[in-house]
Amino acid sequence: MPASIRTPMSAPAFLREFLRNWKTVGAVAPSSRGLAELMMQASGASQAARILELGPGTGAFTQAIAEVMRPDAAYLGVEVNEAFVQQLRPRFPRMRFEQAGAQEFDLTTPEFGGGFDAIISGLPWTAFPEPLQQAILGNVLPHLAPNGCFVTFAYFGFHQLPGGRRFRALLESLLPKVTTTRVVWANVPPAFVYVGRKA
Repeated sequence: MPASIRTPMSAPAFLREFLRNWKTVGAVAPSSRGLAELMMQASGASQAARILELGPGTGAFTQAIAEVMRPDAAYLGVEVNEAFVQQLRPRFPRMRFEQAGAQEFDLTTPEFGGGFDAIISGLPWTAFPEPLQQAILGNVLPHLAPNGCFVTFAYFGFHQLPGGRRFRALLESLLPKVTTTRVVWANVPPAFVYVGRKA
């Protein structure tokens, strides 16, 4: 592990943050290493020149991104929770983190003018009302580069609940083809990845 990457937030600390901000944290434990690796494979993060992470949280996916991303790649993480942002910045000094809601952050910066090759989301979509889901995707997906990839995860079983079904329908209405990966049973709860590509 590079010296610049420090220990992530512990599970008890994550749980305390969840109890304080459950609507934006959306999980009771950080995502597993297995799920993070699957997200990297599905997104093609190792080949991406420009990467956007939505809701990096405690850095479970961010750590995996840092390990596979190209030396010349540009990364932007947009996180609404200030406590998480303050922990992420010193852990990943070559990566850029901004505290903001993904539905309102201005993504039209020169650094990312060509669009993002990979958009990796750790947001708790089913905890959001549909208008917020629409606002986030409406702000973010136009900045997905041609042939770019959008990935996000869903908890197995929860995806069949009304909120999960609505989110998948929304995603399929905005991206031409949405597929799913295998289930990571070791994750808590078990989870899989939605993969959407821009034509």
